[in-house]
Amino acid sequence: QVQLMESGGGLVQAGGSLTLSCAASGTMFSINAMGWYRQAPGKQRELAAVAISGGSPNYADSVKGRFTISRDGAKNTVSLQMNSLKPEDTAVYYCHMAGLGAAYKYIEVWGQGTLVTVSS
Repeated sequence: QVQLMESGGGLVQAGGSLTLSCAASGTMFSINAMGWYRQAPGKQRELAAVAISGGSPNYADSVKGRFTISRDGAKNTVSLQMNSLKPEDTAVYYCHMAGLGAAYKYIEVWGQGTLVTVSS
């Protein structure tokens, strides 16, 4: 069974930085994408950033220029460097992975979420 373990959330003042990390465990035949979604209180979950295998990273317009996603394909890890944080970045951040599992079936896996709180 594939699982994602996140770390790095916390409380930070506006203008500060945080780095989120996510590590995958279990057997995957191939990974198409690893990324981060976020869900603010009272809002729907939205994409923050995604690293696509063989492609360029995609970012939400609201985080472009401030967030950087990095993926290590050999270690099956993905990190999100968040700079110049704003109060509106406050959310639970979820790691997400999509690809072919051990049975060569397409699967999507979610982490448990890590809370990022940005104070003004």
